[in-house]
Formats: sequence, structure tokens, C-alpha cells
Amino acid sequence: EVQLVESGGGVVQPGGSLRLSCAASGFPFNNFDMHWVRQAPGKGPERVSIINRDGGFTSYADSVKGRFTISRDNAKNTLYLQMNNLKSEDTALYYCVRVHYSDYRRGIYEYDYRGQGTQVTVSS
Repeated sequence: EVQLVESGGGVVQPGGSLRLSCAASGFPFNNFDMHWVRQAPGKGPERVSIINRDGGFTSYADSVKGRFTISRDNAKNTLYLQMNNLKSEDTALYYCVRVHYSDYRRGIYEYDYRGQGTQVTVSS
């Protein structure tokens, strides 16, 4: 059974940092690209960051570029998102997704599994 379990969310002040983790099980983690996606209340999902299967390629949404860092440890079957200099607009439910199909040149992705998410709230 494929499982993706996020952790590391919480309440943090503006300018603070958090590190999210996504523990994967039930499939060969190193065979799949992975993304972080977030959804704020009343808004649609936003793809935050992507990483390919060996970690050699990463990409970020403009809204988080320079502040967030995605990484993965294939030996531990774990995906990470280091978030620095957090802003109020980063408040959202963050979840990891497994990529079923990708065309990076055209920016087309299909997801087949997602975790339940971890809440990040940035507030003073």
C-alpha cells in the first residue's frame, strides 16, 4: 500500500523557518519524481516545488524561490522541504505528491498519490 505521511508543520512567526518531511512507503521511492503542493483556505492548489527521482533536478514556484529548498533522501525514503523567511502568505496545508507522469518541458504533471498534509501557519 502506497503511503505518504507529512510532518513538521506548525505555527511560526513571520521570518521563521520550518522543515517539512514526507515519509514514503509501499513503493520504490527512488523511482519516482516528487512534488510539494500547498493549498491555502479558499484557494486552489499551488505546486510549490519539484524534485526528480535522484535529486539532480529541482524547481520552485516564483513565490517561494530563494526561500524554500526541496531535497530527498532515497536511503530513508523521505522527501523534505526546508522553508526559511516564512511569510503570512505561506500559510496553507502542505502535502507531498507522487508524480505518475511528467513532461517538464511543457509543465505537465499527473499525480497518483498524495499525503494527508501538514498545516503551516505563519502569524505574529
